[in-house]
Amino acid sequence: MKGIVFVELLAMAEDAFGEASVDRVIDQAALPSGGAYTSVGNYPCEELMTLIRGFSAHSGIPGAELQRLFGDWMMQSFGRHYPGLFAGKGGSLDMLAAIEGEIHVEVRKLYPDAELPSFDAVRHGADVMDLTYRSPRPLADFCEGLIEGCVARFGQTAEITRIDRDHDGLTQAEFHIRTGPGA
Repeated sequence: MKGIVFVELLAMAEDAFGEASVDRVIDQAALPSGGAYTSVGNYPCEELMTLIRGFSAHSGIPGAELQRLFGDWMMQSFGRHYPGLFAGKGGSLDMLAAIEGEIHVEVRKLYPDAELPSFDAVRHGADVMDLTYRSPRPLADFCEGLIEGCVARFGQTAEITRIDRDHDGLTQAEFHIRTGPGA
Protein backbone atom coordinates (compact mmCIF):
# COMPACT_ATOMS: atom_id res chain seq x y z
CA MET A 1 0.00 0.00 0.00
CA LYS A 2 1.36 3.42 -0.93
CA GLY A 3 2.79 5.52 1.86
CA ILE A 4 0.64 8.52 0.99
CA VAL A 5 -2.26 6.66 2.61
CA PHE A 6 -0.27 6.23 5.84
CA VAL A 7 0.96 9.84 5.77
CA GLU A 8 -2.61 11.09 5.42
CA LEU A 9 -3.93 8.77 8.16
CA LEU A 10 -1.32 10.12 10.57
CA ALA A 11 -2.15 13.71 9.53
CA MET A 12 -5.84 13.09 10.19
CA ALA A 13 -5.12 11.45 13.54
CA GLU A 14 -2.79 14.26 14.58
CA ASP A 15 -5.43 16.82 13.64
CA ALA A 16 -8.11 14.92 15.60
CA PHE A 17 -6.18 13.54 18.58
CA GLY A 18 -2.92 15.50 18.78
CA GLU A 19 0.70 14.65 18.09
CA ALA A 20 1.32 13.06 21.50
CA SER A 21 -1.58 10.64 21.00
CA VAL A 22 -0.34 9.68 17.53
CA ASP A 23 3.15 9.03 18.94
CA ARG A 24 1.66 6.92 21.74
CA VAL A 25 -0.43 4.81 19.33
CA ILE A 26 2.58 4.28 17.04
CA ASP A 27 4.79 3.28 19.99
CA GLN A 28 2.19 0.82 21.31
CA ALA A 29 1.64 -0.70 17.85
CA ALA A 30 5.26 -1.88 17.48
CA LEU A 31 5.04 -1.55 13.70
CA PRO A 32 7.73 -3.09 11.47
CA SER A 33 8.21 0.33 9.83
CA GLY A 34 8.39 2.04 13.21
CA GLY A 35 5.60 4.33 11.99
CA ALA A 36 7.97 6.25 9.71
CA TYR A 37 6.31 6.60 6.30
CA THR A 38 7.15 8.39 3.08
CA SER A 39 4.43 9.18 0.57
CA VAL A 40 6.15 7.18 -2.19
CA GLY A 41 7.08 4.15 -0.07
CA ASN A 42 5.18 0.87 0.03
CA TYR A 43 3.95 -0.61 3.31
CA PRO A 44 1.81 -3.60 4.25
CA CYS A 45 -1.90 -2.96 4.62
CA GLU A 46 -1.77 -4.76 7.97
CA GLU A 47 0.16 -1.76 9.36
CA LEU A 48 -2.69 0.52 8.29
CA MET A 49 -5.20 -1.77 9.98
CA THR A 50 -3.04 -1.88 13.12
CA LEU A 51 -2.98 1.93 13.22
CA ILE A 52 -6.74 2.14 12.71
CA ARG A 53 -7.29 -0.33 15.56
CA GLY A 54 -4.89 1.69 17.72
CA PHE A 55 -6.63 5.00 17.00
CA SER A 56 -9.98 3.31 17.58
CA ALA A 57 -8.88 2.03 20.99
CA HIS A 58 -7.42 5.44 21.84
CA SER A 59 -10.47 7.46 20.79
CA GLY A 60 -13.35 5.06 21.38
CA ILE A 61 -14.46 5.60 17.78
CA PRO A 62 -15.28 2.25 16.15
CA GLY A 63 -12.78 1.16 13.49
CA ALA A 64 -15.40 1.17 10.73
CA GLU A 65 -16.31 4.78 11.55
CA LEU A 66 -12.63 5.76 11.63
CA GLN A 67 -12.19 4.26 8.18
CA ARG A 68 -15.19 6.27 6.90
CA LEU A 69 -13.83 9.46 8.43
CA PHE A 70 -10.45 8.73 6.91
CA GLY A 71 -12.02 8.14 3.49
CA ASP A 72 -13.68 11.56 3.70
CA TRP A 73 -10.34 13.08 4.80
CA MET A 74 -8.58 11.49 1.81
CA MET A 75 -11.15 12.83 -0.65
CA GLN A 76 -10.65 16.34 0.73
CA SER A 77 -6.86 15.82 0.49
CA PHE A 78 -7.22 14.76 -3.16
CA GLY A 79 -9.18 17.95 -3.76
CA ARG A 80 -6.43 20.08 -2.24
CA HIS A 81 -3.48 18.32 -3.85
CA TYR A 82 -4.96 17.25 -7.19
CA PRO A 83 -7.71 19.74 -8.08
CA GLY A 84 -7.32 18.90 -11.77
CA LEU A 85 -8.90 15.51 -11.13
CA PHE A 86 -12.16 17.29 -10.31
CA ALA A 87 -12.09 19.66 -13.30
CA GLY A 88 -14.89 19.15 -15.77
CA LYS A 89 -16.89 16.88 -13.49
CA GLY A 90 -20.51 17.96 -13.16
CA GLY A 91 -21.04 16.23 -9.85
CA SER A 92 -20.05 13.41 -7.57
CA LEU A 93 -21.39 10.64 -9.79
CA ASP A 94 -19.32 11.94 -12.73
CA MET A 95 -16.28 11.87 -10.47
CA LEU A 96 -16.99 8.37 -9.17
CA ALA A 97 -17.62 7.11 -12.72
CA ALA A 98 -14.15 8.40 -13.67
CA ILE A 99 -12.21 6.39 -11.06
CA GLU A 100 -11.11 3.50 -13.29
CA GLY A 101 -10.80 5.25 -16.65
CA GLU A 102 -9.25 8.53 -15.54
CA ILE A 103 -8.21 8.76 -11.91
CA HIS A 104 -6.49 5.39 -11.60
CA VAL A 105 -4.70 6.10 -14.90
CA GLU A 106 -3.27 9.28 -13.35
CA VAL A 107 -2.43 7.51 -10.09
CA ARG A 108 -0.48 4.89 -12.03
CA LYS A 109 1.50 7.66 -13.71
CA LEU A 110 2.47 9.05 -10.31
CA TYR A 111 2.89 5.67 -8.60
CA PRO A 112 3.53 2.94 -11.21
CA ASP A 113 3.83 0.26 -8.53
CA ALA A 114 0.55 1.15 -6.80
CA GLU A 115 -1.78 -1.78 -6.15
CA LEU A 116 -5.17 -0.20 -6.68
CA PRO A 117 -8.62 -1.57 -5.95
CA SER A 118 -11.06 -1.89 -8.83
CA PHE A 119 -14.27 0.06 -9.23
CA ASP A 120 -17.09 -0.83 -11.58
CA ALA A 121 -19.53 2.03 -12.10
CA VAL A 122 -22.93 1.62 -13.71
CA ARG A 123 -25.06 4.72 -14.20
CA HIS A 124 -28.84 4.44 -14.05
CA GLY A 125 -29.63 7.99 -15.12
CA ALA A 126 -28.19 11.33 -14.10
CA ASP A 127 -28.67 10.87 -10.36
CA VAL A 128 -28.28 7.13 -9.72
CA MET A 129 -25.25 4.87 -9.81
CA ASP A 130 -24.19 1.43 -8.68
CA LEU A 131 -20.51 1.35 -7.75
CA THR A 132 -18.78 -1.92 -6.93
CA TYR A 133 -15.50 -1.87 -5.00
CA ARG A 134 -13.17 -4.89 -5.09
CA SER A 135 -9.87 -5.18 -3.27
CA PRO A 136 -7.73 -7.70 -1.40
CA ARG A 137 -7.71 -5.10 1.40
CA PRO A 138 -10.56 -4.83 3.94
CA LEU A 139 -11.25 -1.16 3.26
CA ALA A 140 -14.92 -1.02 2.24
CA ASP A 141 -15.62 1.45 5.07
CA PHE A 142 -12.78 3.66 3.81
CA CYS A 143 -14.30 3.46 0.33
CA GLU A 144 -17.69 4.50 1.72
CA GLY A 145 -16.02 7.52 3.32
CA LEU A 146 -14.43 8.42 -0.02
CA ILE A 147 -17.88 8.32 -1.63
CA GLU A 148 -19.36 10.47 1.14
CA GLY A 149 -16.45 12.90 0.82
CA CYS A 150 -16.92 13.09 -2.94
CA VAL A 151 -20.61 13.88 -2.54
CA ALA A 152 -19.78 16.59 0.03
CA ARG A 153 -17.01 18.03 -2.17
CA PHE A 154 -19.57 18.68 -4.90
CA GLY A 155 -22.02 20.20 -2.40
CA GLN A 156 -24.55 17.46 -2.99
CA THR A 157 -26.63 15.19 -0.82
CA ALA A 158 -26.91 11.48 -1.41
CA GLU A 159 -28.57 8.35 -0.20
CA ILE A 160 -25.94 5.62 -0.12
CA THR A 161 -26.76 1.98 0.54
CA ARG A 162 -24.16 -0.76 0.72
CA ILE A 163 -24.08 -4.52 0.42
CA ASP A 164 -20.89 -6.30 1.50
CA ARG A 165 -19.88 -9.48 -0.26
CA ASP A 166 -16.78 -11.65 -0.33
CA HIS A 167 -15.78 -12.60 -3.84
CA ASP A 168 -12.89 -14.99 -4.51
CA GLY A 169 -11.04 -13.83 -1.40
CA LEU A 170 -11.56 -10.16 -2.20
CA THR A 171 -13.40 -7.55 -0.20
CA GLN A 172 -16.33 -6.48 -2.30
CA ALA A 173 -18.85 -3.79 -1.52
CA GLU A 174 -21.70 -2.77 -3.76
CA PHE A 175 -22.84 0.81 -3.29
CA HIS A 176 -26.12 2.16 -4.60
CA ILE A 177 -25.87 5.95 -4.74
CA ARG A 178 -28.74 8.35 -5.39
CA THR A 179 -27.94 12.07 -5.42
CA GLY A 180 -30.13 15.12 -5.55
CA PRO A 181 -33.28 16.37 -3.86
CA GLY A 182 -34.83 13.84 -1.56
CA ALA A 183 -31.64 11.80 -1.34
